[in-house]
Amino acid sequence: MSAAAAVVAKPSAEQKLSGLQLYSRFAFAGAVCCAVTHGALTPVDVVKTRIQLDPVKYNKGMIGGFRQVVSAEGAGALLTGFGPTAAGYFLQGAFKFGGYELFKQQSINILGLEAASNNRTAVYLASSALAEFFADIALCPLEATRIRLVSQPDFASGLLSGFSKIAKNEGIGAFYSGFGPILFKQVPYTMAKFVVYEKVSEAIFSKFKKEEMSGGAQTVANLGAGLVAGFAAALVSQPADTMLSKINKTPGAPGESTTGRLIKIGKELGLKGSYTGIGARLFMVGTLTAFQFAIYTDIKKALGATGGVEISKSA
Repeated sequence: MSAAAAVVAKPSAEQKLSGLQLYSRFAFAGAVCCAVTHGALTPVDVVKTRIQLDPVKYNKGMIGGFRQVVSAEGAGALLTGFGPTAAGYFLQGAFKFGGYELFKQQSINILGLEAASNNRTAVYLASSALAEFFADIALCPLEATRIRLVSQPDFASGLLSGFSKIAKNEGIGAFYSGFGPILFKQVPYTMAKFVVYEKVSEAIFSKFKKEEMSGGAQTVANLGAGLVAGFAAALVSQPADTMLSKINKTPGAPGESTTGRLIKIGKELGLKGSYTGIGARLFMVGTLTAFQFAIYTDIKKALGATGGVEISKSA
């Protein structure tokens, strides 16, 4: 192996943090970047969800959908579900980004640095999948509440009242009726998101030396890599996102299993129907993923969380 292909496995020279101190900072940076980006895009998510749930009514695309919602319900309707969105993705971001860094490091510890670098795509995929599984356990109840609020504007006044109403009337299990589809959506989404981001970043930083780039240039690079990763993640996970919206719209019939409901919804949608609202979601996911990685990286730097280990290879 030539020196030009040497493994980049250098923790920062100022590596002072480790263990809980380090990974809690990764988790906090992930929590903030996800809560801020998902919260800011709540209006887009409202329109996207309406298009998925009622494509006959909301059939004028994303811009037309915005106009329809505002005309019928007022501008405030675009912020429906903001509470559960911000809270849910704060928790999910902590588990997702913090877990990804943790499981990536554990993979390196188990495989060894050279083997992990040679098989880094598999490491990225496995680490992101494991992290997302635990993140979805935290996210699912709040996502179920958000979808109910968006699909039924008169259901409750906000996060606490909606959450309490579902728990009281339908039981805790109702929060996890969408756990299967949320895994089906979020795990491939996160795997695509991280592996594409890592690969695009590796390509960028093989052409432009990271240590020679200004802070602003690095942020632009992270935004670009995140945008490409977001588009890939949206395309991979769109069918499950549509099914998740459908299954959380209303309670299931007595005795109807989640699997049975999913099969029924899948047959009704078909492949074309499962990509309903893809335009709005490409815009939403591409934008938020780009800003997530930019914010995440900047917060890590600000907190001194520079002890991670890279397993990419320089050009």
